Amino acid sequence: MRLYQSAALREMTSNGGMALGALTAIVLVILAVRTLGDAAIGEIEAQAVLPLIGFGYLKLLPVVLSVALFIGILLTLTRYWQDSEMVIWSSAGLPPVAWIGPVIRFALPVTLAIAVMSLWLNPWASQKKERYEEYLSSVEDVSSLVPGVFTESSRHNRVYFVEYIGRTDTRVKNVFIQSEQQGKLGIVVSGTGRVENKDNGDRFLVLEQGHRYEGTPGQADYQEMAFERYSFLLEPAKEGTGYQGPRQRPSLELLSNPTRENQAEWIWRIGYPISALVLALMAIPLSVYNPRSGRSLNLIFAILTYAIYNNVIGISQSWVLRGQLNGTESLLVVHGVALAILALAFIMRYGLPNRSSVQ
Repeated sequence: MRLYQSAALREMTSNGGMALGALTAIVLVILAVRTLGDAAIGEIEAQAVLPLIGFGYLKLLPVVLSVALFIGILLTLTRYWQDSEMVIWSSAGLPPVAWIGPVIRFALPVTLAIAVMSLWLNPWASQKKERYEEYLSSVEDVSSLVPGVFTESSRHNRVYFVEYIGRTDTRVKNVFIQSEQQGKLGIVVSGTGRVENKDNGDRFLVLEQGHRYEGTPGQADYQEMAFERYSFLLEPAKEGTGYQGPRQRPSLELLSNPTRENQAEWIWRIGYPISALVLALMAIPLSVYNPRSGRSLNLIFAILTYAIYNNVIGISQSWVLRGQLNGTESLLVVHGVALAILALAFIMRYGLPNRSSVQ
């Protein structure tokens, strides 16, 4: 009887690995298209594309693993039914509920990996992503300039034109800056300049030996001023926001401070591994193949089951946020009902098992 377990584990691993590879490719393509689109319209810098794709994939990795686990088990057992191998095993004295053992052996390590990612890796990745976005927003405006191209500042209050930007130093040459302050238009031109960093983190563009023209558009009251040194504050130093949102907080902090927001985030995180294990077991009754209903009906029903289960977890999160349920009640209601449906599915498919039938 151990032969069926090793054969099933090999095929589940193969199908699950192929599903993981296909899902990873799809997710990366979607993230790449979205991120490159943001970069094309100037929402993010070009150098931020790959890090943001990586952070996005880490966030979705528990979902990808959960789906791959479900598909790997479902495809394996469905093929057993379609090729009549399940009938052969049943004739040899192996009941359908005996497949619970190899399914749990295959699903448990994956479920533990999902739990580690959901409870520890995702909060860490969210913190790193937030800090990286803060770093991008605090980088000086000059870093986004392209030599010979007019560029608008992130605050939309200045227009820069720089003919030359040093890549190995902080020098700039032939600078044109247009800014508007208190209704007056100011234009600064300079032949040379450099970027200076202050101890508090503020960044200044310091221009040398230039001119500033200031006046009101439409009126001939412009003033000209020559300067030897003129400083522009590019971006003030920003304080780190720390763990502001529940998504960035460590899981232990969510448990130690059970506010509504923290409880809602906790049930979402813990829901990933619980739902992955329940759905892995649910694949056993869902894989039963009926020639009269066609090959695709059980697959469609399996997809609907997965979608409904995960949507209900999201709905329960909103219940907790509104105070209709607390975190413990939400877990018991959602996953308790899922376990009851799982037991009912086994009974409807296979009937009540005997003690000697489960191996």
